[in-house]
Amino acid sequence: LITPATVIMDVPTTFSIPPKPYKPVNYDGRFHGPVQVRFALGNSYNIPAVKVLALNGVGEMIKKAREMGIGTFEDESRYGLSLTLGGGEVKMTEMAVAFGVFANEGVRIDLVPILKVEDAQGKILEEFVEKSGKRVLSSETSFLISSILSDNSARSASLGANRSLVIRGKPAVAVKTGTTDDKRDNWTIGYTPTYLVETWVGNNDNKPMHPSLASGITGAAPIWN
Repeated sequence: LITPATVIMDVPTTFSIPPKPYKPVNYDGRFHGPVQVRFALGNSYNIPAVKVLALNGVGEMIKKAREMGIGTFEDESRYGLSLTLGGGEVKMTEMAVAFGVFANEGVRIDLVPILKVEDAQGKILEEFVEKSGKRVLSSETSFLISSILSDNSARSASLGANRSLVIRGKPAVAVKTGTTDDKRDNWTIGYTPTYLVETWVGNNDNKPMHPSLASGITGAAPIWN
């Protein structure tokens, strides 16, 4: 059982996985020793994330990802432990559904692009009727994830008291940034029980970004805010 208080060692680690060993590094290039899960997740430390994936298994992660709305991980044999660090392509719409699970206390509700269609006279031709979603996480797990992602102190070691991740007057906004290892994508996704906003920054030709923009904080977060 892993809780926000569980301690994981953020130290140099090599995973013996064919065809070659995998040795992940943190975004800041440093190691932080024993860290609680709350601070490992809040600060986006990579090595603890890979260790948790190794403990649970890539297959189990993909299974849960599918339940939460991510359907692009089709061929499980293509993915390894780097999957938790952005080693698999996903759609923004799928990520919105997945993070919406946390916002909805563990219930998956798929996106609806069109809520209502009216003709020129105002007659409603079609209208979306809200349906109950499917529970894919416990409300307790969702609460703990949201608690960590809305805790500004939990991310301050790597991100500082960053104003881009704090919405003035809204203390309970949960938010997560992410950057792929090759610096081609960076994301910021944040939510409350009512709203979810997701931003992506990258080059249309898939080239790596300039270092000054290659972080979720410097690239996507100001737009998200």
